[in-house]
Amino acid sequence: MKKKKSLNLFLKSCLKLNKKTIKNFIFLFFLGVLSSLSLPPYNFFFINFITFSLLFVFLFKNKNEIKNKFLFFIYGWLFGYGYFLSNLYWISISLTFDENFNFLMPLAVIFIPAFLALFYGLVTFFFLFFRIQRILTSILLFSLLFGIVEFIRGYIFTGFPWNLIIYSLSEMLTFISIISIIGTYSLNLIIITFFTLPAVFILRKLKENYFAISLLIILPVFFLVYGNYYKANFSKLDLEKNEITIRVISSNISLDRFYNSDQTEKVIIELIEISRPDKDKKILFLWPEGIIPNISQNELYLYKEFFDKNFSENHIIGLGINNIEKKDGRYKYYNSFSLFDNELNLLDSYNKINLVPFGEFLPFEKILSKIGLRTITNNYQSYSKGNLRKIMNISNDLVDFRFLPLICYEIIYSGSISKKNNFDFIVNISEDGWFGESIGPKQHFVHSIFRSIESGKYVLRSANNGITAIINPLGITEKKVNLTESGYIDFEYRKNSKPTVFSMLGNKIFGLFILLYIFLIISFNREKNE
Repeated sequence: MKKKKSLNLFLKSCLKLNKKTIKNFIFLFFLGVLSSLSLPPYNFFFINFITFSLLFVFLFKNKNEIKNKFLFFIYGWLFGYGYFLSNLYWISISLTFDENFNFLMPLAVIFIPAFLALFYGLVTFFFLFFRIQRILTSILLFSLLFGIVEFIRGYIFTGFPWNLIIYSLSEMLTFISIISIIGTYSLNLIIITFFTLPAVFILRKLKENYFAISLLIILPVFFLVYGNYYKANFSKLDLEKNEITIRVISSNISLDRFYNSDQTEKVIIELIEISRPDKDKKILFLWPEGIIPNISQNELYLYKEFFDKNFSENHIIGLGINNIEKKDGRYKYYNSFSLFDNELNLLDSYNKINLVPFGEFLPFEKILSKIGLRTITNNYQSYSKGNLRKIMNISNDLVDFRFLPLICYEIIYSGSISKKNNFDFIVNISEDGWFGESIGPKQHFVHSIFRSIESGKYVLRSANNGITAIINPLGITEKKVNLTESGYIDFEYRKNSKPTVFSMLGNKIFGLFILLYIFLIISFNREKNE
């Protein structure tokens, strides 16, 4: 009965919105929009000092006066909706390539940000339940709730950890080097606290100003000192020549290839031209995700003449291609990364594990397929999920090394790209054409920087209609082919750094930071009560 009364009270208040409430709604929505400018490709990170401090001040001043708890949820939801609406608009671009999906565009623009904003609504909703009066303790609580909810967002319902607040600092590589120890989620938690601390000055709590000033000075200094130390140690490592040159291909082939049955040969020829194979040089070619249309892994031999003519026994070709298997009388489709020798013998293959909802698999497919819905990237049925995140090991007369393959947005999952770290580098292949010429490909690329620092490994990224790059363990992009350009970059030398602390412990470290924040909140609150 109490829940019904609260819900009825909320619905009535929605019908009787006064001017002040409407102004509050608009204010919170635009705070979220403004925070988007802190993210790539803009990176105006200083904006978050304003937006997060003002959001906290608004919540802190209103939590003792609010009569309706659901309204507090709406406050956080509006901030989140403004945030995600302005930085994820590009998702709808993927629906423009097939007219059958045009009717879904308004849903993608409106409802995906609306769903993700629910997580931020939970932050403000739970914040209301704690009647903590001390500003600094409340900031720690707000940050903790925000950090935990961001972590949950990265895992629940397949997870979508895109545009965490910490990505606003993606250009400050020395500062974020600390994630090699504590990981992205832990630094995300700390940086939310950092962005919210100016609220102490806005609320004019003089006694707490000193502690806030100390944190604002000590934290950046500590991270920068560690970052420079980490960089200096990496610089001392010997530069070793790879046994084989890894040629990372960047193509700019239109997505129209998926809708024209005669594009297969044309695409193969174009990829070979971009690759410029030298028959006398040992080369592993990396081609992007799903780059060759209308063909599966076991059908590639049909185009063997092109490979015989251009490649030699010194070559290995790695590419994204569909893999089809028949199990129990039913065909299963996989988005795979496959390795072939020059005679198109399959050396190894990895099937993608983290599939994109609606892009690669259709949730509740048996029901939704009856009304005409299907996946965007596969014309047949949903892709099946791979069984194992495997490390590929190439050991033959040409080369002996191990690498971790990640397909498309598998690169975005902090702490769960692999349970093992006994590999030499990470290979990430992607098709970013679904994002168009929006901010999407640039946001996608930034995740590779964070994974390279966390793992302490080089990331070799091959993208079609995206950014192709070689990123070293410091997060520095050593070589790059820009968006909308075609070409290749060679990975010939590398420094062999030791596994990072985070690569060994993963997000267990984030659990320790949660306990630390809880301890600080209890300690500070007890001190106030005494």
